[in-house]
Amino acid sequence: MSVRACGFVCCGALLLAGSASCSGSPSASGQSPTGTTTGTTSGAPQAIPAVDASVMYAKFVGSATVTREGTNMVLRTTNVPDHKSPYFPTTDPRYQAYNGTNPQFQLNPNRIIEQQLVFRIPAAPAGVTNPSATPLGPIGVAVNGVAIFNQYAGPNQPLTGEINSFDQYAGHPQQTGVYHYHVEPLWITANVGKDALIGVLLDGFPVYGPVENGQTLASAQLDAYHGHVGVTKEFPQGIYHYHVSADAPYINGSGFRGAAGTLGR
Repeated sequence: MSVRACGFVCCGALLLAGSASCSGSPSASGQSPTGTTTGTTSGAPQAIPAVDASVMYAKFVGSATVTREGTNMVLRTTNVPDHKSPYFPTTDPRYQAYNGTNPQFQLNPNRIIEQQLVFRIPAAPAGVTNPSATPLGPIGVAVNGVAIFNQYAGPNQPLTGEINSFDQYAGHPQQTGVYHYHVEPLWITANVGKDALIGVLLDGFPVYGPVENGQTLASAQLDAYHGHVGVTKEFPQGIYHYHVSADAPYINGSGFRGAAGTLGR
């Protein structure tokens, strides 16, 4: 099977503030992505009261720095992973040949290039009644400062082939060198736990690993946006949050559950 590698087959250059990159969902215009909706929620989503989520940003490390500016948390990152990868140049001490479990792994021609990404994210996210689709490119950021992309390899194309270009930590770069995760970031969950906070989406709602209360979750146990309201370690009072899962759509489903912030440089 040929690799539909993110960036050299299906991607254009990364354009910020909601423009095109390698993921292929529609822009955040209020339309739903095409394809099957997963999850158990039916009907129009209900509003969710705002929750101050600023406490979770203490968990962001690596290439990420966080400040608060008014009603937004501003996260600046060079988007360089804090783990080794075959996508660093072979002369780089961070280079590591692929040693994962996928026998069909194929290295794509792109390499990790340092970026200057600025995420402006609501400090107190609230659920909206008319969620918007995730944009192309980064839809959030992991706790190590690496961008999170949505569930598509190209315009509404599944990750079926592109998965074969994911490195041993489940990430890869697109053609302008933006390293990113579409699925569970294995380096992070191996170090902080399968039930821990692993990132945040642009709407300000946190993303957790695949385990909750000792149970590994599947997409069918989550709503159409790949989340639910519940208690977490950081939010004992409860908060809407996303989970990664082993099955599609992996991190996010039909769009942002809250009002998305912005991405720039």
